[in-house]
Amino acid sequence: FTHPYASWERGTSENQHKFIRRFIPKGNSMSDLTQRDCLRIQQWMNDYPRKILGYQTPHEVFTKAFKKARQEEGLVSA
Repeated sequence: FTHPYASWERGTSENQHKFIRRFIPKGNSMSDLTQRDCLRIQQWMNDYPRKILGYQTPHEVFTKAFKKARQEEGLVSA
């Protein structure tokens, strides 16, 4: 957890907020968002390449890790 108004304590959260602000400018209410709007923002964020992930998307990294875990458990063939 971070302290109020101490955004430097958690840089990842700040980066996520910047992504969200591309769709919802500061000061605008989120109450007008539909479920579809939220899913669209989520999809965009998960498909955005990240330097920290070697310019892969979070979705790609998750999918690879999930497949690897399933293979290690013998649930699927390679």
